[in-house]
Amino acid sequence: MTRPEPTTTAIPTQWVGPLRISGDAFTTGEPYEEVSVPLATFETPLWPSVGRGASISRELPDGIRTAVLGECMTRSVLFVTADGIAAASGARLVAGRLDELKEVVAGTTGHGRLVDLHSEVVGNLLYVRFELHPGDASGHNMVTKAADAIMERVLSWPESQQLGLGYGSVSGNYCSDKKATAVNGILGRGKSIVADMLLPHEVVERRLRTTASAMADLVTRKDLVGSTIAGALRSANAHYANMLLAVFLATGQDAANIVEGSQGITYAEARDEGLYFSCTLPNIIVGTVGSGKHHPQIEEALTRLGCREDREVGANSRRLASLIAATVLCGELSLLAAQTNPGELMSTHLSMER
Repeated sequence: MTRPEPTTTAIPTQWVGPLRISGDAFTTGEPYEEVSVPLATFETPLWPSVGRGASISRELPDGIRTAVLGECMTRSVLFVTADGIAAASGARLVAGRLDELKEVVAGTTGHGRLVDLHSEVVGNLLYVRFELHPGDASGHNMVTKAADAIMERVLSWPESQQLGLGYGSVSGNYCSDKKATAVNGILGRGKSIVADMLLPHEVVERRLRTTASAMADLVTRKDLVGSTIAGALRSANAHYANMLLAVFLATGQDAANIVEGSQGITYAEARDEGLYFSCTLPNIIVGTVGSGKHHPQIEEALTRLGCREDREVGANSRRLASLIAATVLCGELSLLAAQTNPGELMSTHLSMER
């Protein structure tokens, strides 16, 4: 049976910016870079909204500052045992042979490497969450292939056979893939990035038509308190998903990863110098190589973003994740500013969409 050729669904895309950005993923020796970003979306007001944040970043000496807090791709395997004692013993056994399992993983991938693991026991069930540094790939297939090899090795150990460890699943949902969970918010999945900026009072009032204190109050009352009473999981933001999906689609990412990617916390303070504003995203799952990156328009976008350069392994994907975090900050800043003024959000949407 032959597989039919895929068709293409066109999504309106616009390059927005440039935004001014600095941080540890940008090593040109210059104090900052100015980079435009592609946003693929049917929500066209997103373009000028992110554009407003980007133009504001160009008024700041170092623009949006970014830092990479961590990077890992995860897969959790599930072992089944006879009882809780055997499961607990299995957890200690696996943890004690981490170095051996690192060698197993090294035999499955040229760039990925096992860096850590976390175990959970529930009755007679043993869940082990493995963290791999994925290099420049997002790492979905990489971690599954590694998990298969790890399970095969663990189940071959005489001690495992004595404990009665058996195969449960190559993915036990403690990963946690494409689901909003506390574990991802705490331990991270993909690239963990913080992006922030300090806007002088004059810029806040002239460009955002609001004040630092009004912005800080809204972030607390809406993003933090509102999200808490809604029962949000490790998440307090206005609309990270909008910017994430737009960049994901334009750069060939697995769009379903915006589920965990949209977890994150917006934080703001009214300071003597102006408005401190930050976005922290612990789960930006992106790659600059691998599945989806072979399409000509995706190759062009990644090249234009500077994410196809000859750098050390992982540097291009860290750059992309940092650009995405900065894009999220631009959109978050602009939307929240509009919401400090009664009626501005709706009137602006209507005028832009028409």
